Amino acid sequence: MPDNGRLKIGVYWAASCGGCDVSVFEIGFRILDLLQIADVVFWPCAADFKYADVAAYPDAYIDVCLFNGGIRNTEQEEVARLLRKKSRTLVAYGACAADGGIPALANLSSREALFQFAYHDSPSTENPGGVEPQVKTDTPFGQLEIPDFYSAVLRLKDVVSVDYEIPGCPPQADRVWEVIQAVAGGAVPANNGALRVGCTLKSVCDECPLEKRLVKITQFRRHHEFRPEPGWCLLEQGQPCMGPATRGGCGALCLKAGMRCEGCYGPPVEVTDQGTAITGAIGALLDAQNEKRAGELIGQIPDPAGTFYRFSMASSHMKARR
Repeated sequence: MPDNGRLKIGVYWAASCGGCDVSVFEIGFRILDLLQIADVVFWPCAADFKYADVAAYPDAYIDVCLFNGGIRNTEQEEVARLLRKKSRTLVAYGACAADGGIPALANLSSREALFQFAYHDSPSTENPGGVEPQVKTDTPFGQLEIPDFYSAVLRLKDVVSVDYEIPGCPPQADRVWEVIQAVAGGAVPANNGALRVGCTLKSVCDECPLEKRLVKITQFRRHHEFRPEPGWCLLEQGQPCMGPATRGGCGALCLKAGMRCEGCYGPPVEVTDQGTAITGAIGALLDAQNEKRAGELIGQIPDPAGTFYRFSMASSHMKARR
């Protein structure tokens, strides 16, 4: 390890909600153990670090950097490239960095449509001058420059090489601590081709305690429309649960709380498209004798794209609106 022999850790927040930054603290009292062996050398959310500070570090100075969020603009791409250069191990931390996450659902729309709604058409917008943000603006005090907004959300690995991915929205604390311990102990080698860690090789269904009765789905209903029978598979009861098409590791927390799996851990091993996988799983369970009836049942699912690709649009075959 460089300098004083302590682990050097960095954390960065790109196009995401910030929940991944908070999740680092969810390791609880174990953060005291972490501080015994590690120095935080970059974490803008927690302390006043500057990009210039990172640029001044020697290359590969940061032992492990947890990068959360997708890449939505030029600033985020620039920082991603900087942190790749300064980090021995770069981790795509959370669903947004690994698969695009919720922000990547905007890939179903165009840049122009997003700006039209945000700055002109939304109910809370008052913009009589029709002003939109410009990358460069001349002012009496000089030229102001803001990041350029990309046409789609990208995954971290679409921009730079990634050593590991920790999925989840956010990743679960126990899995995060396991990864930190592995890094601290030297058990995790760098540059291994984006191995997904902090999860299992099974699906959420394998972790789910609810009974599978192997019955057909007769209708789809949203969770507020009925009270599910306790102890019985929610997908079989007509809730579009993403469990069959989602990698395990979360402990099926949502299902244990009576809510369907939303799919935040991304597709299982050897599945390249989460939406295609869940479509196949649901199709095999439909109580439909013909194509018309199957279409009627699928039509009961509100926003199929937003449901099946809620966290993985940037990793899907579609990736973005053509």
